[in-house]
Amino acid sequence: MAFGGGTGLSTLLRGLKKFKIEITAVVTVMDDGGSSGIMREEFGILPPGDIRNNIVALAQDESLMAKIMAYRFQEGTRFKDQSLGNLIIAALTKINGSFPAAIENISSILAIKGKVLPVTEESVQLVAQMSDGSVITGESNITKRNGKIMEIILSKPAKPFPKVIEEISKSDVVIIGPGSLFTSIIPNLLVDSIPEVLKEKPKILIANLMTQPGETTGMDAEEHLRIVEKYLKSEIDRVIVNSQSIPYDVLERYEKEGSKQVLCKSENPKFVRFPMIKIVIDKMDGQKKIRHDPEKLAKAVIKTIEMITGDKVGI
Repeated sequence: MAFGGGTGLSTLLRGLKKFKIEITAVVTVMDDGGSSGIMREEFGILPPGDIRNNIVALAQDESLMAKIMAYRFQEGTRFKDQSLGNLIIAALTKINGSFPAAIENISSILAIKGKVLPVTEESVQLVAQMSDGSVITGESNITKRNGKIMEIILSKPAKPFPKVIEEISKSDVVIIGPGSLFTSIIPNLLVDSIPEVLKEKPKILIANLMTQPGETTGMDAEEHLRIVEKYLKSEIDRVIVNSQSIPYDVLERYEKEGSKQVLCKSENPKFVRFPMIKIVIDKMDGQKKIRHDPEKLAKAVIKTIEMITGDKVGI
């Protein structure tokens, strides 16, 4: 079972689906910006963007239908930057009267390998207390603030989606991350009962490759671990960190934007190191970007699971 949101979880799933393992992805639904935010505001549904990305990632054949789900309109004004997949999920939610039922429909259409579940069915927002004492409500407002987060909570208590609890009870290992620490990973742990039911399960944290300006500025892998364990209320068994060198010119550009490599100097054996990166060219600005390589990341996770369980996995 894997917990996350954003693009980090979908990258992991894209690699894991090639192994003979059962996969359940639990996705945060607190996003209130961009295309998902529009869906949330206009139709009163949970934000579908991260759910859509992870469904597409698990599609056994990422061909035409998957491309349709990921398609964004580039022209016009009312639909510009809107995702067709989000519109389809919104339509299916209205037809079925249920967001989880819509997810099941899309998952069936794309014949995905595994399950994708929202962490909760309730509409809640993130609330962050910043280092300057201010309180910011809404995921998009928190990220725009670009400030240091001291504490993050939900706008109101939220019950977990029942199938999430059921799937946790059946899981052998829980994977957390990669993704934005306070806006993609921690939100899942703020939902009622989630930390309690995860307590007895072996847990793996995948450390991010780079810090996020404001949100995790100056934080190393050890600090990421400390924050996750604080909200998890139990210990992580292993932390996967990148051992692969990053080209200096790429690091230099990231540093100019306020982002640095997430380093790990700890000799604690719970930190395990693997080469996990690839350099991609961003289609929007033509810049080199650092990303987790889906195949390398999945192999690192499989090997780490084998360390914990002592069993061969995915054969």
